[in-house]
Amino acid sequence: MNSTSKIETPKSPDAKIDLRGTPCPLNFVRTKLRLEQMAPGAVLEVWLDAGEPIEQVPDSLKMEGYLILETQFVADEPESGFFSMKVQRPEDKEAG
Repeated sequence: MNSTSKIETPKSPDAKIDLRGTPCPLNFVRTKLRLEQMAPGAVLEVWLDAGEPIEQVPDSLKMEGYLILETQFVADEPESGFFSMKVQRPEDKEAG
């Protein structure tokens, strides 16, 4: 039996969505709707603002059963930036 796991190296995203400037809870709703359109196991990269969006969206997604693979801060200007978060739709998540 040969079974390998690649969890330790997040795969590159299958899709990206830029939600900078989108208020809560719309950013969560848009992220969830996009994930529901994707195949099980697919990875979505989401760009979120600092503050409430990056504090609320990952927790809300976890409660819905999605997997947060990676979150990192991206500085787009010297005194500002945003967060890039990679979320995976679970293999067993059924639409419905």
